[in-house]
Amino acid sequence: MKVKSFKTKLLLYFGLFTAIIFSVLWVLQTVFLQGFYNQMLIYNTKSAAEKIVKNSGKDNISEVVDEIARGNTLLVFITDEKGNVLYISDEYKNAHKHGENEAQKEDFGEAQGQREDLGKKQKHLGYRSLPENFNTFLESLKSSESGVTEYSTDSLYVYGAYIDYNGAEGKSVLYVSTTLDAVGSTVTIIRIQLAIVTAFSLVIGFVLAWFIAKKFAKPVSQLSDKAKALGDEGQTSGFKKGFCSELDELNFTLDETSEKLRRSKSFQNELLANVSHDLRTPLTMIKGYAESVSDMGDDEEQRKADAAIIIREADRLTALVNEILEYSELQSEGRSDDFVAVDFGRLVNKVADSFESLYKREGGTIEREINENIVINGNSGRLERAVYNLIDNAVRHTGDSKKIAVKLSKEGGKAVLRVIDYGKGIPAEELDAIWDRYYTSRKRGGKGASGLGLAIVKQITALHGGRCYARSKQGEGSVFVIELETD
Repeated sequence: MKVKSFKTKLLLYFGLFTAIIFSVLWVLQTVFLQGFYNQMLIYNTKSAAEKIVKNSGKDNISEVVDEIARGNTLLVFITDEKGNVLYISDEYKNAHKHGENEAQKEDFGEAQGQREDLGKKQKHLGYRSLPENFNTFLESLKSSESGVTEYSTDSLYVYGAYIDYNGAEGKSVLYVSTTLDAVGSTVTIIRIQLAIVTAFSLVIGFVLAWFIAKKFAKPVSQLSDKAKALGDEGQTSGFKKGFCSELDELNFTLDETSEKLRRSKSFQNELLANVSHDLRTPLTMIKGYAESVSDMGDDEEQRKADAAIIIREADRLTALVNEILEYSELQSEGRSDDFVAVDFGRLVNKVADSFESLYKREGGTIEREINENIVINGNSGRLERAVYNLIDNAVRHTGDSKKIAVKLSKEGGKAVLRVIDYGKGIPAEELDAIWDRYYTSRKRGGKGASGLGLAIVKQITALHGGRCYARSKQGEGSVFVIELETD
């Protein structure tokens, strides 16, 4: 099954999202609209009725009732406990109040005469009859322990309560009702409107989704092409920054990865070239002298000499392989989390001791100026290897003087190790290159070195968060320095 492209998927997901949104909108506006409308209408009606109850007993209660009835489209009756009407108000109250004609006044005259004892506030009564269910409403209110009743039917919501009404003796009854089915006739209109809005919105949504998908897909496609060409020489970016921070960060990561891959390829090529050369010489000598031993007659002295050469070259080959493995291991390590406190002065003395006994036999001397109690946080095995390599390098290049110096001091919160030889020195243009892997001693006139010794020193120093460098004057010798943070 063919996997869809990022652009296609984004377009489909955006379209699906739009469809879901409008589906939910259709359901809410058509299926649940009536129920939602009724709940809101009941809540508003109940709040309005409670406001009338709160203002009952005040002189302006009639004005309050009229305002609430008009503002909320309510029918309000205020009666006595027997059902005699004291006041009526609805959304048309102003029209009834100011638009009564003479015929209406004549028809209402008899009713007004019968209720003269209720006062002038009843002069507009008669244009509304009590609801058919009013007697049932009164019974429900009388049976209520709280003095409040409310109920609803399919088309009506009713709220009732006892209130104090000016001009009436005893308790008065408040009746508030509202129609619940008014929204039913508007559903068809809403559906037509929704259909038009949905059609336009879907078209606009899919067009917008297409442009967005194209906009997103372009930088992703560029990054995909860049990822395919990781590590290739002459790779061009082809990515325009600024679309979003995440893609810019990904582009930066790909650039870094590509550079690391190029360096890795270069290292592999250099490794093959140098190692093949360095391995060929001892292997050739081992083979040649082994053949010589096998062809030799009874010359015991010559056999021993050839065997010694074989052993020496085998040791050299073993050391070379070990250094290659050690350097590869250091390359793969980050800063270690299992560092411990190391007495650096004692460690340097220990390494110098191991050299001194052998070096004295060859007529050499090692001068020491090593301060005690210099403690650093690190890996003692790695640090010992770094010091060993520096002293070994100095011994190899000290020349006719047969003298080297090892100095350790604490300067500005740092442990500073200096290993000095008094040989020919290093040309200024080569000082930085000597720390590179496979910058072999052949270029510096040394013997038996793999070119990894100083590279290992540099890697171990970096692993401990320090730095290393060299100073040299031709004809006067060289100084190799390691600086490490102390505890």
